[in-house]
Amino acid sequence: MESNDSVESLRAEHEALMHFLYLAPVGLVQAGIDGEIVMINPISAQLLMPLSPDGCLTNLFTALESVAPDLRLQCEQYPRNNGMVFEGLHIHLRPDERARTSTPQILSLTLLKLDDARIMAVIQDVTAEMRRERQLRQSDAWLSAILTRITDYALVALDRDGRLCDWNDSIARVTGFDEHVIGSPYSVFYPRDAMTDEHLLDRLREADKDGWSMDEGLRLRADGSQFWCSALIAPLPDREAFGDHPHAPAYCMILRDISDKRAATEKRRQAAFCDHLTALPNRRAFFEAAQLELDRANHTPRALALIVFDADNFKRVNDRYGHPAGDRVLCDLADALRETFRAVDTVARLGGEEFGVLLPSTGIEQALASAERLRLLVSTRLVAADGVEIAYTVSAGVAVFDGDAKGIDVLIARADEALYLAKSQGRNRVAAWTPELSNHENPPQRSRDAG
Repeated sequence: MESNDSVESLRAEHEALMHFLYLAPVGLVQAGIDGEIVMINPISAQLLMPLSPDGCLTNLFTALESVAPDLRLQCEQYPRNNGMVFEGLHIHLRPDERARTSTPQILSLTLLKLDDARIMAVIQDVTAEMRRERQLRQSDAWLSAILTRITDYALVALDRDGRLCDWNDSIARVTGFDEHVIGSPYSVFYPRDAMTDEHLLDRLREADKDGWSMDEGLRLRADGSQFWCSALIAPLPDREAFGDHPHAPAYCMILRDISDKRAATEKRRQAAFCDHLTALPNRRAFFEAAQLELDRANHTPRALALIVFDADNFKRVNDRYGHPAGDRVLCDLADALRETFRAVDTVARLGGEEFGVLLPSTGIEQALASAERLRLLVSTRLVAADGVEIAYTVSAGVAVFDGDAKGIDVLIARADEALYLAKSQGRNRVAAWTPELSNHENPPQRSRDAG
């Protein structure tokens, strides 16, 4: 009798749990430690089904591999028997090609380790919340700039073209530049290849539109040393009083040395915008940068290129040498990408063995040359793993932004088509997108397993 009561109690507990799963206002997935799904509620199924490579939801890690490739690794490396593996990981999804909007969807993923055998995932669509968060980050940066001691600042007057039109002691105090800097574009404070001519003007236009423009990163002193800096540009309210004089002050630029706060800033940035395995920017960082570049290119037309790289036959590397060796190959490829591309380029891990590079102010010939330079560099490298040396190659697809490519999803699709062409022609090569590649209703889809 007591045994029957226990069974009934367990059955009632299970039914209550299932009822909770199905009525929860967020996506919930219970899975084994290997990712095999045990229970999933309708919201999770709705959010995850479009990501599943085979249309089946049997493994959580497999379903999310293309957009969050290191979930399995993070779960394996979590040191405790239970607890929160991570909270609020943001996953950027490519827009549905059939949808009318080109806005990427953003999912928030929290992963809990219940015990040595079970995990629980909480999934939410936070697209709208993330837009509001970006606005709040900008507002917080503005308030921080106002409330910090004025002695931390260099106050720089800029003309309508972004050139320094006077000099003062604060510029010398923060940057070391003397009065000879007058007449230079404000990019003189940026490291080489960290800004293009178009970007210099973009920030002025963004300041005109929004009232101010702020960015943060490495800046240069006169002696060549670098420091971590917050830079704000705002239009001067009385600039019309100077009429059309080309060298009259039109903007105020405020440079603030925040090197002492860099560690905390970098920690927050890495948690939100870095790939866990390679430390490259992640999909979230890539899509934010891509949307900003496309907005700028739509406002003021300029060249913009995208390269998608894929490690050839990567599944064979994992199968032959093991996943840890495969991870070392991906980290080596990330290092090669850092060595090859400019500071102004956005280099990101898009998923699995796929990497993307967004190149502002770059046409097709220059992009092809850069892709070929990376391909050749990789072909000469050997990755040491467990006493063996692994050789690997990459293929690349290159596409450029034009009036027909209305969103980042179209640009990525074109680069993917060129990448498929490079793979089909034998791998270890670079191909460019042409309109002929899209002259069929159902372009072939590259299989990840095919590499």
